[in-house]
Amino acid sequence: MTTARLLWQPDLSARRKPLMSDFHAQAEAAAGRSFADHAKLHEWSVDHAADFWPLAWDFCGLEGDKGSVALEPDTDPMKVRFFPEARLNIVETFLKNADGREAIVFIGEDGRRTAWTRAELKREVEQLAAALRAAGIEEGDHVAGYVPNMPQAVAAMLATASLGAVWSSCAPESGPDVVVDRFGQIAPKLMFAADGYFYNGKVFGTRDAIAEVAARVPSIEQIVVWPYAGGAEDLPDGMTAYEAFKLDDAPALDCRPMGFRDPLYVMFSSGTTGKPKCIEHSGGGTLLRMLVEQQLHCDLRPGDRMFYYTTCNWMMWNWQVAALASEAAIVLFDGNPMFPGISRLFDLAEAEKVTHFGISAKYIDASLKRRNRPMETRDLNGLRVVLSTGSPLSPEGFAHVYADWKAEVQLASICGGTDILGCFIGGCPVLPVHQGEIQAPMLGLDVATLNDQGDPVEGAAGELVCRNAHPSMPTRFLNDPENTRYRSSYFETYPNIWRQGDFTIRTEHGGYVVLGRSDATLNPGGVRIGTAEIYRQLDKIDEVSDAVVVGQNFDNDVRVVLFVQTADGTVLDDALTIRVKTEIRKNASPRHVPAKIISVADIPRTKSGKTAELAVRDVVNKQPVRNLSGLANPQALELFADHPELQA
Repeated sequence: MTTARLLWQPDLSARRKPLMSDFHAQAEAAAGRSFADHAKLHEWSVDHAADFWPLAWDFCGLEGDKGSVALEPDTDPMKVRFFPEARLNIVETFLKNADGREAIVFIGEDGRRTAWTRAELKREVEQLAAALRAAGIEEGDHVAGYVPNMPQAVAAMLATASLGAVWSSCAPESGPDVVVDRFGQIAPKLMFAADGYFYNGKVFGTRDAIAEVAARVPSIEQIVVWPYAGGAEDLPDGMTAYEAFKLDDAPALDCRPMGFRDPLYVMFSSGTTGKPKCIEHSGGGTLLRMLVEQQLHCDLRPGDRMFYYTTCNWMMWNWQVAALASEAAIVLFDGNPMFPGISRLFDLAEAEKVTHFGISAKYIDASLKRRNRPMETRDLNGLRVVLSTGSPLSPEGFAHVYADWKAEVQLASICGGTDILGCFIGGCPVLPVHQGEIQAPMLGLDVATLNDQGDPVEGAAGELVCRNAHPSMPTRFLNDPENTRYRSSYFETYPNIWRQGDFTIRTEHGGYVVLGRSDATLNPGGVRIGTAEIYRQLDKIDEVSDAVVVGQNFDNDVRVVLFVQTADGTVLDDALTIRVKTEIRKNASPRHVPAKIISVADIPRTKSGKTAELAVRDVVNKQPVRNLSGLANPQALELFADHPELQA
């Protein structure tokens, strides 16, 4: 591949050096030798994990007792244990130094602004924790949030964690079917919710959806609803108002000590068949990894202001909230980031003096298309880091940030996933940024690009893998007692090597170019969607006899394309198309709605009878089909090649 253009070079002679430089010096002292460059530091962090992770714990300020053992090794990465003697509760790190500095700023699409100090956040957590304890929530119980991205959601999560209970969340635009598929598997005892949300200038009430979810998830004993969209008055039986639920006379927070590996979150990752995977993540491992990513790789410091556009469906919500543990403030936004125009988030960045501005690659592409030049209209002097994730950022997107947003900024394109609640590769404040390239692997992770034979390659496409264990690997999948699904999800292709499902190229600079997903998971606008969630809605429509849904690379993004085979005597007309879209929008979410719905005469299947999603995706994207011999009806692929409806 051609050499990428240099876009940014860090000034390491500046008076305030990046935290990564300070850590580099401490690592040299711990190792008793010098590291010639960042690559040598990374090599040491991988080869000497038992020295690296305790140093990271201390440097990043993780509260708690880490014990005398940092690592129990094993040849099976799923059996490696980090800090087996540790006792901690992550809430103590989140809420340390609870003073008058701002902790959370919330901006709603309707323009409202709410701000809590660190002291106010801690008091909110104390009141909720006492109320949860009074409601019978104990260590190991599950608490769910069907919630918008608001301060109350953060407080509810922290209160849950303080008791040793486990938190999961879904955004309110998710339809009841999607939510029940998730919460029904974790059996929460209590659910937090808001009475509605705002999007694209409209108000959406959620009381009916909340009631339906509660009716279909029998484990839910209590629902706590806070006001947002004007529907929290006169709540029906079974729903308690948020302010009434809190205990005003709550005692000081008493966090329950937990093991490093004890659960904090259950995240959901959809696949191509069945219900979403319920991925359990530890409190200690998740927070330690996030502290390393944020403080060392993004240079996040106390007093900084972190914004990331996200919803409570996405792991970036958990990632952003972790910035509180570095004593940074988090700036939350809920609504359409481009309503009423592309400048909305730049207005927020200027007004709130954001230092770390996180968005999706799709947003950067939209800004480019609209010829948006905030460097000419906004004061972004405080902005030091721009983060992009969700899907590969195009080379043009890289150039746009430096030409039109701000020239002196670290553009940290990052790539990871819900699977590890963090990143495999991302930014590095002591390295240059090259156009189209992610800067470096994360410290402590042995990341590589492997070919089909399992050999590491440079300058050629292959699978993104991680060849060692790390603290934020899932503790388990729920409802997977033998770890069969867990192991097959990541370790089936290369024994004892984690395959993430992304195609990448490792570059001559030691960075990475991400080409897209290597599996059938959809990724429109950077939001991962399992195809099973779309198929489930089609099962309700008799006129559709078979279907296949794939992602088409289109206009620097991925759009969802649904091919349907209609029942005998049925035509895919406008009425049926509208019905299909309505069913998907109502019961899944607006993000699940296909950009294109196309009628075909046959659907390719494997010889075992499975829908051949990968083969169709390859044909649609004009890529070679990798396992043509495994198809029962390979001639059906001709129906998809160069289809005229895919050209626009």
